[in-house]
Amino acid sequence: MEELIGEHVVGRDLVRADLDELRTTGCTFDACDFTGAQMCGSVHIRSAFLNCRFAGANLATARFEGCKLTGSDLATAKLLAIEVEGGDWSYVNLRLADLRTVRLAGVRLLGADLRDCDLRAVDLRGADLSEAELRGARLGGADLRGAELRAVELAGLDLRGARMDLTQCVLLAESLGVVVDLA
Repeated sequence: MEELIGEHVVGRDLVRADLDELRTTGCTFDACDFTGAQMCGSVHIRSAFLNCRFAGANLATARFEGCKLTGSDLATAKLLAIEVEGGDWSYVNLRLADLRTVRLAGVRLLGADLRDCDLRAVDLRGADLSEAELRGARLGGADLRGAELRAVELAGLDLRGARMDLTQCVLLAESLGVVVDLA
């Protein structure tokens, strides 16, 4: 198993690289291309993947702990059973991703592209979904309690069975044109 600690990699072509079981700690990958890379079972702790491309990359069972993926494109990556613990995934592209096996509680997803994602039964408690694009996303059974939903278009989303707190229920009602009077 290869281990990288504190490395800073910029603009590197890692297309189809065999990175299975790679372990990174405190590393930064900036504008790197991981297209088609094999990253199964890899573990990343407090590492950053900034504006990276993961088209067709296999990230099955990878673990991201406190990582930053700002601006990265994971839209066609294989994400089966990845583990995400906290971190900043702002402006990440996850469009069309099947995330049903991913726990995203406490993850910052500010401005993330989650269009047409399958988020059914996903734990999103305390996640920051501010300004995220969720059009067409399936959120049935998802746990949204405590999640930040500022500037998220809630009307038209499939929320059947989703768990929400009172503040979110008010936002949902207002998005449907209801005048909420708590007096």
